[in-house]
Amino acid sequence: MTHAERMSAAVTTLPVDLDEAAHRCLVAGFEGTTTVPDTLKRLIDRGLGGVILFTRNVRDAEQVRRLTDELRALRPDLLVAIDNEGGGIGHLVSAGAPDVPGSYALGVVDDPALTARCADALAGHLATLGITASYAPVADLQHQPRNPIVRTRSFGADPDLAARHLRAWITATDIRGIASCAKHFPGHGGTITDSHHGVAIDPRPYDELLVDLEPFRASIAAGVPMLMSAHVVFPALDANRPATLSRRILGDLLRLELGFDGVLVSDALEMKAIADAYGEAAGARIALAAGADQVIVAVPDLAVTLACRDAVLDALHSHVLPEERVWEAAGRVRRLAERYATPRRRIAAWDADAGLEAARRAVVRTRTLPPPVRGAHVVDLFPAPHPALNWGGEDLLTALRAIDPTATGTALNTEPADPAALVDTILREGAPLIVATSDAGLHPWQARLRDTLLARRPDAVLVDTGLPEDGALCSYGRGRVNLRAVAEVLAGA
Repeated sequence: MTHAERMSAAVTTLPVDLDEAAHRCLVAGFEGTTTVPDTLKRLIDRGLGGVILFTRNVRDAEQVRRLTDELRALRPDLLVAIDNEGGGIGHLVSAGAPDVPGSYALGVVDDPALTARCADALAGHLATLGITASYAPVADLQHQPRNPIVRTRSFGADPDLAARHLRAWITATDIRGIASCAKHFPGHGGTITDSHHGVAIDPRPYDELLVDLEPFRASIAAGVPMLMSAHVVFPALDANRPATLSRRILGDLLRLELGFDGVLVSDALEMKAIADAYGEAAGARIALAAGADQVIVAVPDLAVTLACRDAVLDALHSHVLPEERVWEAAGRVRRLAERYATPRRRIAAWDADAGLEAARRAVVRTRTLPPPVRGAHVVDLFPAPHPALNWGGEDLLTALRAIDPTATGTALNTEPADPAALVDTILREGAPLIVATSDAGLHPWQARLRDTLLARRPDAVLVDTGLPEDGALCSYGRGRVNLRAVAEVLAGA
């Protein structure tokens, strides 16, 4: 028994059924691909509500299915979940996940039937792996140009468009027997801070925030079984606490006004917006008291999960956290598990080509296409991969060379030490030039290098692999199919 577990054993014992109810309110991350840690086994034995898988738990499809079978053998009603948005969120790439563009590209195409086919492919693949809960789709509206975290994960800025595609996604996922989760309530798209890294604040007045609620209303009307809360402070709603910890937002707004009675799960408690300001353990206790039904502790260090669990048990024993709140939350989780925890035995085939079709249609939809070029030199500029989202660092050069082996290029995810020397080297070749950026407005080094190249080579073809910028061919994301689709246009394939 670890030190953390010995400390846990000192927590005053609660009645067995209440202890189990409290454990149902937790979702834990863990380390490993082939074995379940003993600490996790003991949590599952006491009623753990769910686990969340990440790339660290994935080697290949057969291994994932063995792992989920082992988890479910420990407790058949355990929910096994993963972030599965498509696009650049690629935890299951090595397990053969279907290639699907991010939501923004789907919004650009604006064909809800195609969105449903993409969601069906993702959900069908999850079913083959024994994963039956997906923390997707994103219901946030992307309307703040400097937002660093939502961007192409969103269907767009139009609430009606987002609602159409959320309904399509949620319905298609549910038909597969997979629980979807609209996130991040009441919206993360109006911030300029990534809540993974700090406290995010949306300063807009109440009447301006109402539009962000519409995609969540649509998700609830579509029967979404889960919503995920945002670690965002909305002064117009609650000036003191982020939504995850706010009774006004989770209770009054979501439960009473919007009428949601499904499972409300918190975003991961180790994100700095919670961990730095409150600590994960206090965050777990406050979130459940405020109205969350499950809290996610995604880090693989199970000592953090144990600390969160113990804070909840201590709060129950001291009556700081009312038993009725935990019974209510556990009841919702139990109903969710009854509906979704058991994988289906027969899994119909899905449309493996839907994602590439969507990516292609997005690229050609909105602007005049440049003439194709062969043997081009590609300068692909993009930010470093986000560690929590696990975008894999795919680059446009690789995608283009798969079509045109004569292409050359340079791929950079950080500012070069000597930009002037790099520009001289690139231009010395004299090849047709393609310059791609990804959200250059957020990363000034990209804009500087792009503009320097354009000043000397105004004939260069401009590409944007993030949100669209004026005059550039746009992929609307850096998922593999996004880059493949734009490479096809560049090479005339």
